Amino acid sequence: MDLYEHQARELLHHNGVRVPRAEVVDSAEAARAAAERLGGRVVIKAQVKTGGRGKAGGVRLADDPVAAEETARRILGMDIKGHTVHRVMVAEPVEVERELYLGFALDRAAGRFLAIASAEGGMEIEEVAARRPEAVARIPVDPAEGVTEAKAAEIAIAGGLPREAAGTIRRLWTVLTAQDALLVEVNPLVVTRDGAIVALDGKVTLDDNASFRQPSWDDADDRARDPLEARAAAVGLGYVKLDGQVGVIGNGAGLVMSTLDVVAGCGARPADFLDIGGGASAQVMADGLSLVLDDPDVRSVLVNVFGGITACDAVADGIVRALDTVPLTKPLVVRLDGNNAARGRAILGQLAHPLVHQADTMDGAAARAAELAATAA
Repeated sequence: MDLYEHQARELLHHNGVRVPRAEVVDSAEAARAAAERLGGRVVIKAQVKTGGRGKAGGVRLADDPVAAEETARRILGMDIKGHTVHRVMVAEPVEVERELYLGFALDRAAGRFLAIASAEGGMEIEEVAARRPEAVARIPVDPAEGVTEAKAAEIAIAGGLPREAAGTIRRLWTVLTAQDALLVEVNPLVVTRDGAIVALDGKVTLDDNASFRQPSWDDADDRARDPLEARAAAVGLGYVKLDGQVGVIGNGAGLVMSTLDVVAGCGARPADFLDIGGGASAQVMADGLSLVLDDPDVRSVLVNVFGGITACDAVADGIVRALDTVPLTKPLVVRLDGNNAARGRAILGQLAHPLVHQADTMDGAAARAAELAATAA
């Protein structure tokens, strides 16, 4: 479960991480009142569970309470990557000297956590890693040992962070472990002009499997505000929204994860994780395809199915059924293999839709979906 920025901020604050004063409001008038309480000049930040808020105009500086009201009115109701802005955070501005990056993430393959630190904060860490990989330090953390004073110092030095950040590093580790989080990220973590270390933005992803021992999460679970995730939950689909352009549908979590990796290896970014399950019916396939096609970020869709319990002809029937009700305006690449694969391919061949493409292999299908997404940009 992803938290909103203001929820992540509260967790950081309660664990001793310094954050700017802020209030969360749901009206322009309330934003003006909050700005008056916070000193007049404030930053208005859209509260949505997606990246790219700044580029979309969802983060703006307001010089006084009147400007805060006007700015909040423009941002409230805004659509950012399919997420409607229902609330904004009104925060005091900070005089920034340096922007840093700091995060902890679960490394499932290695069975440990990974500390990620960089002296180049304020932008997507993936962009920094791609442009200058040496600027991003990745330090393994043994869960049994945790982040000691020595480990915090090691992380700070490796990432080019000031030694004074060691305390903040340990406090972020406390948030991660106490809250059963999979990810705790601060970007940017800033050094102010008076030398203070402040978390300007925070991202926290909680492990749903630990909800039984975290009763406080009931108040934090606001996923119903995400229209795509709410729709998926209503029809029993396992769906996670990602920041990419290639919609991905598969049957089985392992196959879907492999598909995401192959899409990324082709130079594209997956737009979602959608598992229709091992025994999916034609209706489930239709529901899943309708969901992915309604994502405004999606430029192409990849359906990757290995027929076992789910026969490939049932998947093909589901695609045809979906296209009877949902206009296909984005290219769709389908790879069918396994039980009744030939029959499924024949059904799609008879459909003869100009936007439906078939591929024999997962690599070929991913490459075609990536190519189609790039040309549709």
